Amino acid sequence: MAGAPCRAAWLGRVGYARGLELQAALVRERLAGRICDTLLLLEHPPVFTLGKRREAAERNIVAGADAIRAIGATVELCDRGGDVTYHGPGQLVAYPIVHLSEMVHPGVRRYVEGLEDVMIDAAAAFGLRATGRRPEETGAWIGQRKLGAVGVRVTQRVASHGLALNVCTDLRAFDLIVPCGLKDRGVTSVARELGVEGTPDAPTAEEAALKLERAFGEIYARRMVRVDAAELLAGAQLAGAEK
Repeated sequence: MAGAPCRAAWLGRVGYARGLELQAALVRERLAGRICDTLLLLEHPPVFTLGKRREAAERNIVAGADAIRAIGATVELCDRGGDVTYHGPGQLVAYPIVHLSEMVHPGVRRYVEGLEDVMIDAAAAFGLRATGRRPEETGAWIGQRKLGAVGVRVTQRVASHGLALNVCTDLRAFDLIVPCGLKDRGVTSVARELGVEGTPDAPTAEEAALKLERAFGEIYARRMVRVDAAELLAGAQLAGAEK
């Protein structure tokens, strides 16, 4: 579609700490004007992340260390907004590195609402009807079940972090936390809502990435340009070495 270019790359499985490093390098490059907006699409190994609401997030981990280790997960601190959430295989994570000043609607609230719309449109591409715009309950929802979460960080008008959409995620991991600090709310996935959870017919995160990339371009009026993951990673690594 017409609009400013936005690079997009599917990175596969990326460790959480490596994802933070990659975002930091790309934010520096975007602030310096050396790259255009960039959309990272990936999965993480099992990890529970604590946002800026640190004390509340720690209280909302309801499982002990042994239970967390039993699923091969770690607990990591991060600088996005929000409470505690879970990332793991089968969940599509999208990290847009975008300059809000160049958006049609440059406000942070509108940007976050746009991320909700991106997940809603991606769900619709699978035939699911999700909703957003809930006061104090950001994300994409199907009824009272949370399908996807949003958490962003803004550095001098450049946004990072982003969203996490449950595609074929093992939802049992969410039993170890109070997701996003919201009690009496369930979680769900595209596969569960389609009735194909745990079957060969379940969609993958990579398949969902194509639908989400398309939705991102439409919502934010960006011309999506798919780039090679290795090239993008090599460039970010070089930028990190020059900091």
